[in-house]
Amino acid sequence: MCKIRFGPSGNSESFYADGLKNTEQAAKWLADKGLDAFEYSFGRGTNMSAAKAGLIGEKMAEYGVAVSAHAPYYINLANPDPTMIEKSFGYILNTAEKVRMMGGDRIIFHPASVGKDGDRQSALARTHENMRRLAEEIVRTGNDDLIFCPETMGKINQIGDFREVAELCATAEFFVPTVDFGHQNARTLGGIKTADDYEEIIKYFIDKIGKERTDIMHIHFSKIEYSKGGEVRHLTFDGDVSGYGPDFAPLAAVLKKYDMRPRVICESSGTQAEDALTMKKIYEATK
Repeated sequence: MCKIRFGPSGNSESFYADGLKNTEQAAKWLADKGLDAFEYSFGRGTNMSAAKAGLIGEKMAEYGVAVSAHAPYYINLANPDPTMIEKSFGYILNTAEKVRMMGGDRIIFHPASVGKDGDRQSALARTHENMRRLAEEIVRTGNDDLIFCPETMGKINQIGDFREVAELCATAEFFVPTVDFGHQNARTLGGIKTADDYEEIIKYFIDKIGKERTDIMHIHFSKIEYSKGGEVRHLTFDGDVSGYGPDFAPLAAVLKKYDMRPRVICESSGTQAEDALTMKKIYEATK
């Protein structure tokens, strides 16, 4: 049975302040802090040599750090242009190739954006159809042993409310949600405050995709400033002076209540390793 894991997305400012610069060095650095997960971002492209990916994978495996990878940010499965859809498929599958080289098992991707016409229903319908086609491509290329994780999004004009992501994940068994609770809080303008708010989301996923996949969901967590359009910027735990939230403690209680084993990745701005460790300590102290 898998265990709950905590770690950062990318390298913290403190990683570089310690005189380190290469991601393979992060493996021991994280393990020494008590963290056991790491997410590599291919946000601006999947340019990484096989040798580099292999070295990262070797070191992460040596220190027991589980690897995931974020696909390029410009994926949009609602794009009406067939050429752009094929490119989006390529970005996701290229990320899968790289994460496999790194010994990882999860590919996180942004599902889609609503077009300038503001027709959310048409955009959502295209996204559903292209998720079905993506599933076929994943099987055709032999990548269905990996986990592909569409993410809840922070801006209201993006496809990525948690209910929409649950429906997308119902397309195939290898789709497991990335629930970014900071994003969900931002797009609802501070709608996540209590354990009941978190539990509503967890129960919805259990209903739509089952307990087994919900238990191993991918979680992104950070405190995020928002405006009327949703997400503005990521904050640090200590830097959330205006109370944007959300708070992790109520989520920790829900994860314990449902005996879940997700991978929890912190996306704080520059303090992601430190804040990941804070979450781990909160979780361990939760009864």
